[in-house]
Amino acid sequence: MDSEALKKYSALHPKPAGLTLQYGTAGFRTKAEQLDHVMFRMGLLAVLRSKAMVSTIGIMVTASHNPEEDNGVKLVDPLGEMLHPSWEEYATQLANAEDQELQNIIAEICQKAAVNQHKDASVFLGRDTRPSSEKLSQSVIDGISVLGGQYHDYGLVTTPQLHYMVCCRNTQGQYGEATLEGYYKKISKAFTELIKQSPSPGESQRHLKIDCANGIGALKLSEMEPYFPKEVLIHLYNDGTKEKLNHLCGADFVKVHQKPPRGLDMKPNERCCSFDGDADRIVYYYKDATGHFHLIDGDKIATLISVFLKELLTKVGHTLKMAVVQTAYANGSSTRYLEETLKVPVHCVKTGVKHLHHKAQEFDVGVYFEANGHGTVLFSKAAETKIRQLAKEEKDDGKREAAKVLENMIDLINQTVGDAISDMLVIEAILALKGLTAQQWDALYTDLPNRLLKVQVS
Repeated sequence: MDSEALKKYSALHPKPAGLTLQYGTAGFRTKAEQLDHVMFRMGLLAVLRSKAMVSTIGIMVTASHNPEEDNGVKLVDPLGEMLHPSWEEYATQLANAEDQELQNIIAEICQKAAVNQHKDASVFLGRDTRPSSEKLSQSVIDGISVLGGQYHDYGLVTTPQLHYMVCCRNTQGQYGEATLEGYYKKISKAFTELIKQSPSPGESQRHLKIDCANGIGALKLSEMEPYFPKEVLIHLYNDGTKEKLNHLCGADFVKVHQKPPRGLDMKPNERCCSFDGDADRIVYYYKDATGHFHLIDGDKIATLISVFLKELLTKVGHTLKMAVVQTAYANGSSTRYLEETLKVPVHCVKTGVKHLHHKAQEFDVGVYFEANGHGTVLFSKAAETKIRQLAKEEKDDGKREAAKVLENMIDLINQTVGDAISDMLVIEAILALKGLTAQQWDALYTDLPNRLLKVQVS
């Protein structure tokens, strides 16, 4: 470690006096102007983590559904998962260290985490569309460079796309190709294969209105549109050309206020959905004939996916264990429906995506969604191998076809993290294959009355 270079660069990214931050599930988040030193230091930490894991590590500059003037940063572990909890402490320590303590704390982390300083380090970097994100990315790059790390800057990407790239790189391409084009091709190919099976494809021009929260999702969906089959007609709203990020729009706004976002005109029974600012959450909604607003949140998304996967697993006739993971925020009606009607085990864990993800890994097929619309499905290695084998070799036509649908589902789902684009296509495919409208989906069960409030504290 070149201590002179560290001193010099650290002086360019000084820590404001008296500021203390904590690395949580969402990484660090606060007002953008307070984050320069944090970004520089997370660049340092990513290099140390990369050397410790002998793998590529990701850094995403985003504050997700927070207001535009905020920003944040989170690290992505080798298989696209959240940073390991033991390293969250190091992140907090490093972010809060006084400038003159930096070198000692780095040495301490290296000792505690058995970091071999002589290993190479590789970091993938991405950012959202906030005005502050580009400059803050540059601070991350300074941190990576000071410790001699190599980096690849993907520029503007959704958070889930960065998670995906990191996983692709560290599985030597088994999960996919670590480029945006690779992501678009893999997902759209699986989606197209699924849509082909849907009944009466002729009249299934499927219109969907998407509120992109004036964030990165609009940009990436426009890039991806040429890859979609012609049956899919998506209409983008709040695409970031006019209004502020997350202002009176986006998944969080719709969920909390139980009303449509600004700038999206809803007609009765039209299917609509909202992403959040970095496109890792999604909620659906519609208005009925009387003009009443209906929200279809993460619980109903998890239920729809579970119904579909359970049917396919039954058809395949294989004894793969499936479970749904929820938090205490989940609506009790969804839990009851899953356990009593669907006969799928439900597990409740602490709030925070890392807890859901970790628990879902214990099953052959683990479905997890937070009520806010963040979630995905995990398939164990053994389950994936079995399904792909059945899709190839199963003699029984019915079983083989069901296995093929499951195989395309595996390719369509971004298993590294909740991904609004991927989740949206999963939902659209299921609705098409089952011939369901948003109203029929909503009618699977009736939510218990609930209210979500945000309380301002000093």
